[in-house]
Amino acid sequence: MGTESYTYMGRSFNEFTINDDSTSSAFSDCNSDRSGEFATTSSQSRRLLISCASENSDDLIRQLVSDLHSDSIEEQKQAAMEIRLLAKNKPENRIRIAKAGAIKPLISLVSSQDLQLQEYGVTAILNLSLCDENKELIASSGAIKPLVRALNSGTSTAKENAACALLRLSQVEENKSAIGRSGAIPLLVNLLGSGGIRGKKDASTALYTLCTVKENKMRAVKAGIMKVLVELMADFESNMVDKSAYVVSVLVSVPEAKTALVDEGGVPVLVEIVEVGSQRQKEIAAVILLQLCEDNVAYRSMVAREGAIPPLVALTQSGTNRAKQKAEKLIELLRQPRSTRTTSEITHEP
Repeated sequence: MGTESYTYMGRSFNEFTINDDSTSSAFSDCNSDRSGEFATTSSQSRRLLISCASENSDDLIRQLVSDLHSDSIEEQKQAAMEIRLLAKNKPENRIRIAKAGAIKPLISLVSSQDLQLQEYGVTAILNLSLCDENKELIASSGAIKPLVRALNSGTSTAKENAACALLRLSQVEENKSAIGRSGAIPLLVNLLGSGGIRGKKDASTALYTLCTVKENKMRAVKAGIMKVLVELMADFESNMVDKSAYVVSVLVSVPEAKTALVDEGGVPVLVEIVEVGSQRQKEIAAVILLQLCEDNVAYRSMVAREGAIPPLVALTQSGTNRAKQKAEKLIELLRQPRSTRTTSEITHEP
């Protein structure tokens, strides 16, 4: 039988994956920074307004890049803040700023011991990374490791913007492994578990993209991601059920992730989502349960004992077309006679 393919953020998905439209709406891509505007003096504000309205801001950009090299931390902060605003407010400035040589000195600021200066540098790099032409240059200039350090020890805003910047860089396929090797995955898992709502959303989106690479899936599982994801899926008030479930759906292509999902109590949570979740939540939960059960009789028994069949039957009658298909396949598996099982299959059998 042929395999259906879907695309999201430049990535193809097989038949176990939710359709393109629902995935895109579950994840809001990291756009320009959403932090508050930095305070500026009236003359500086006028200069920025004139620059943003001007057809040619090259002179100001060159001066700001020069100021990034200043011995004065305050001048560096002001230059980074203005570059951040120029890159946020006028997309065409992102290429101009990069061509003016701003990326390497901004990366140096990301490594600063001054937390505010670090935050300004991270945020400016994020806004520059929104331009596809800049992504490879930012990564090749050595931004990944400093961004990971900011993700570890920066302010809450720096952590959130570093997660977004790493997401943008991970959209270049060859950067995914480098970001994983740099130690980003455990830090993103920590942000997913303990960050504010924006931090959780940014971390989940970054992890969703990074974990298309097998080695990053393994890093995430080792970092304890399943415990965090199951807790978020179980909390219908968290506004994270969809996002967490999509990350789970990416991870469970590896056996270690399936084991971790079951060990952390994921099966009853997924069955509850099929029963009481939104249409999109029911669909992704059915897909994950199907992935669990397709090659493991012990997991089928576990899912059936949790009472999955009645809500799955209901899903075949009222779900989306794709949800109906997955629910029907899963019901068929759950109703099959139990066959001889291997030792590995009965590991989770009580």
